[in-house]
Amino acid sequence: EVQLQASGGGLVQAGGSLRLSCAASGFTFGHSAIGWFRQAPGKERERISCISGVDAYTYYADSVKGRFTVSNDNAKNTVYLQMNNLKPEDTAVYYCNTVNGRFSWGQGTQVTVSS
Repeated sequence: EVQLQASGGGLVQAGGSLRLSCAASGFTFGHSAIGWFRQAPGKERERISCISGVDAYTYYADSVKGRFTVSNDNAKNTVYLQMNNLKPEDTAVYYCNTVNGRFSWGQGTQVTVSS
């Protein structure tokens, strides 16, 4: 069974940084486009970033552009999301999945940014 596990969340103050990781079992990132998504309480899940395992394509939502950086390490079969200058509005549960949401969303990892 394919599982994508997001980790690295936590509680930080505004302006702080976190690095999220997405590791997969039973799936190779190098052949797919992997997205980072987040869902804040009472809001719909949104895609904030993605990266292609095949080429250099990356995407960032306007809300995170310039602050977040997505990267991958195919040797480790891991995708990362470096989040800098975090803001309270970034508070959400963060998930990784294919850009089309192919797999189970799981529980994600909670990111909480305090004022």
